[in-house]
Amino acid sequence: MSISRDDMLELTRRMNLRRNCFSRIAGAYMDEEGFADGTFHQHFQNLSVPEQKEKIEIAKAVVFSETNVCLKEAVYPAGEKGNTYRLLSALRDCGLKNDAFLDILYEEIGSRYRAGGEYAVFFFYGAYDIPLKAKDKESLWESEEVYHFLLCAVCPLLGDYEPGAPEWGFLFPAFKDRSADENRINIFNRDSEHPQKKLTDFLLND
Repeated sequence: MSISRDDMLELTRRMNLRRNCFSRIAGAYMDEEGFADGTFHQHFQNLSVPEQKEKIEIAKAVVFSETNVCLKEAVYPAGEKGNTYRLLSALRDCGLKNDAFLDILYEEIGSRYRAGGEYAVFFFYGAYDIPLKAKDKESLWESEEVYHFLLCAVCPLLGDYEPGAPEWGFLFPAFKDRSADENRINIFNRDSEHPQKKLTDFLLND
């Protein structure tokens, strides 16, 4: 089970102000004990340009991280998918427009995340219209499929609600072989030697 660096590079090329693949963002500001101090969700384009740039850089840090070291592929257990999988699928399908689903995720992350202080949880909803590739690997105009996804990033707060670099996150479903892989998820741990195991178990087994 490995992640293609080319797949991740292709996806991050759609994460910039000019070619932005995100349409919605949601988030929660959490205290040290994992309780939400405040939440928000809105259309991504309603953010100011500096805010858009800041949040895009946060999202890119998850996908652009060192593949198969900090960003790893995980496979869902065979058989019926668990509650977390169904929750993430429903949240993706509604385009991040369900506060109740988001509140459940904030609570579950807050109860499992090893935090050294206050932090923020961000969710991005994106869609990437994947172009066909010719035999010479040049992109064609025709679309092959649209990859709809959720991206999560958990960032320490540096003061006055200013997020630092992401410490943990995920890309759901995994982007594999230039397509959505509904049986996999890409999980990010900035500290690859000390991963957030409780959160990984929550994503895969709950």
